[in-house]
This record gives sequence, C-alpha cells and structure tokens, in this order.
Amino acid sequence: MTQKATKPVIETPPRLTSLAHGGGCGCKLSPSVLHDLLSASPLASPFKNLLVGSETGDDAAVWQIDDRTCVVATTDFFMPIVDDPTDFGQIAATNAVSDIYAMGAKPLMALAILGMPLGKLPIETVRDILAGGARACAQAGIPVAGGHSIDSAEPIYGLAVIGTCRPDQIRRNSGAQAGDSLILTKALGVGFYSAALKNGQLDADGYQDMLASTTQLNVIGTSLGEDKDVHAVTDVTGFGLLGHALEMARGSDLRLKIDWPRVPLLKQTVELAKKGFITGASKRNWSSVSEGVVLPDDLPEWRQHLLTDPQTSGGLLIACTASHAQTLLDRIKVAGYRSASIIGSVEKGQAGIDVRS
Repeated sequence: MTQKATKPVIETPPRLTSLAHGGGCGCKLSPSVLHDLLSASPLASPFKNLLVGSETGDDAAVWQIDDRTCVVATTDFFMPIVDDPTDFGQIAATNAVSDIYAMGAKPLMALAILGMPLGKLPIETVRDILAGGARACAQAGIPVAGGHSIDSAEPIYGLAVIGTCRPDQIRRNSGAQAGDSLILTKALGVGFYSAALKNGQLDADGYQDMLASTTQLNVIGTSLGEDKDVHAVTDVTGFGLLGHALEMARGSDLRLKIDWPRVPLLKQTVELAKKGFITGASKRNWSSVSEGVVLPDDLPEWRQHLLTDPQTSGGLLIACTASHAQTLLDRIKVAGYRSASIIGSVEKGQAGIDVRS
C-alpha cells in the first residue's frame, strides 16, 4: 500500500527577518562592488535597438521595437524587510515595479521570483508572500503571469517586470540639464526603520509609516515620461539618495547641489538615527560615493548616513526645468506623494554632489 506524502508541520514559524542576513534593498551590493563586477562585461553597443543598457546604471533596460514602441524590462528581488509575509510580498513587488515607472514607462505584466528555505517556513507563509505581491501588481493594473521558484537558504522574493513606452517617453538617469531643479517624491528613512524593526524597537505607528511609504507605487513616473520639462528620473533605493544622485550626476556630467534641510524624512527618522539604528549598507554606500560627494564641515555623522540610508521601495529623484518645478511638485503632491519636495539643483561643474546645510 502506497503511503501519502505528508507535508512537514512547523509548529512555531520563525520571524521572516530572522532567516535573512539583511533585508530589503539593504541587501544590494554596494555601488563600487557592482561597478567592479560589471566593468569586465561586454558592451551591448552592437545591438542598435538596445536604447538603454547597463552603461549608466539605469533602472531598466529598453529595447526599441519600432518607431512608436519600446519594451522596458527589469528585475528586482530581495530578502525580508518585515516579518508579516503579505506585507513583505507587497513591498518587494512595489519596489520591483518602480523601475518601470522610473523610466517613464507603463508596466504590462510581471513574473515572480521566489526562493524559500524548505522546511523552515509553512506553506501558508509562502502563499501569503505571493498574495502580497499579487496585491501590489493588482494595484498597478498588471497580472503576475508566471515565474520561477527554488529552494534557497534564505527567503527571497521579487519580480521581473515588463513595460512599454514610446521612444520619446524614456527618462534616463543621465539626462539632467544645467539649471534643472531636483525633486524627491518620498521621504527618506526606511533603512533606519527596518533596522529598528529587526531589533524590536519600532513601534506600531512607525511600522505603519514605513509600510505606507514602501507600498506606495511610483505610478506618477508614467506621466513624467509625457512631460517635456522632465529631463531625468531615477528611483532612490538601495544605494541611498547620494548613491543614486551620484549616478545621475556622473551620467549627466554635471554637479548636483542637495539642500540638506529640504530633504523630506519619515517621522521617526531623526530619533532612530540618533539612537544608532544605522545599517551596514549605509556605511558601505558611503564608502562607495565619498570621493564624489562634498559634505558641510558641520554635518553630523548620523545625517551623513541618512543620505546613504538604503531605501526599500523609495521615491523618484527627478531633474526638471526650474521654472516648471513648483507646478510639477504641486501635481505630484495632488497625486498622493505628500512628502515630495524640491531638494536642490543641477549646475555645470565636475560631476559630483555638493550637500548644503
């Protein structure tokens, strides 16, 4: 008589974050390590239809099909930043779709990327992670059309996402122009919040603040591709504000000026930063960007690390015509990004960043 296979019973499931050495976009390799890894990769220049590849560290790849249609493709996945499986799935999916929005494109569909430590998590937990991802995709108006799964040492979830746009809608991170203003659409501080959460020091209000930010889709990016006064866009994620801003500065061969007092912060960010909830990724990010950034002499170290704090599912950094900046900011706020702020400007000069206090 053949016995039926029985699934293992896990009586007390572990916290998701306890199964991962890092969480969210804080898991990303530092900019300097990534640059070293890609430096020996062959250039994609022989492919004339590849309008955007890996040369400037842009948010997604773009392939032109014809005069009116481009395919935009990206992939993003990471380990748990929160313990609630549905929240984790929704955050990871929201973060992945953001790369399509950051290019000025519209997402079409997604494929799930799933790695789970078999025997450590109950099947219900994994289902909830997938359900959270499906929720984010439903809010973006796209299906999860398939995917791939493996048995892995740590829980991993994310998406590969496909979108489309016209060639003139593409907004790269390297298109900033001298005289532009800089707009940031979401507040910083997610890395500090996640570090506090992992140490059991984030209260319920703080968790809701973090969740509201990390599950807010950057859907405003699609309309930015229609705005001729918007010259460059990138999303601020694992490299922190300075890391992604430096990519914009170097790609555009211009100097960015960031006004520290105008940078929006989540409500508890300053308190958590002063308590020392600084991620290892923030320190790695600073090591990678320090040669290209000039800080005020009186800037406290915790503020320095805030500027390199890894943002999971962060906002968009936008370079636009200065005379159009306030109108655009008002439109972004009306669309629901209430923390959005004009945080600086773009000027001629050696590629890099000056932070002003």
